Amino acid sequence: MKNRRKELRNSATFEEKLLWKYLQNKKLGFKFIRQYSIEGYVVDFYCPAKRLAIELDGNVHFNASQQKYDKYRTRYLEAFNITVVRFHNLGITKNIGKILERITFSLLD
Repeated sequence: MKNRRKELRNSATFEEKLLWKYLQNKKLGFKFIRQYSIEGYVVDFYCPAKRLAIELDGNVHFNASQQKYDKYRTRYLEAFNITVVRFHNLGITKNIGKILERITFSLLD
């Protein structure tokens, strides 16, 4: 799992790198970890203090089988009291301000 996390960090998408600039070093008031493993799954970003997982979805997440898998994975993580928030990559590049507002709201919830 450690090698997989490292591989994912090294091959981060533009959108993951962009969002990380806003999440790293407690810029939103809480610590986030990139490519964090939880119960056998790797989430894009995780805030341990708030049990908040953030997932960024590219176009592959629009096909039916991937959506079914994503729903299963989300329910599985929620069973461990982890909140999962998903954003499409396009939202990161087009409207980062709104994305950050939604993340901040989730952190304060």
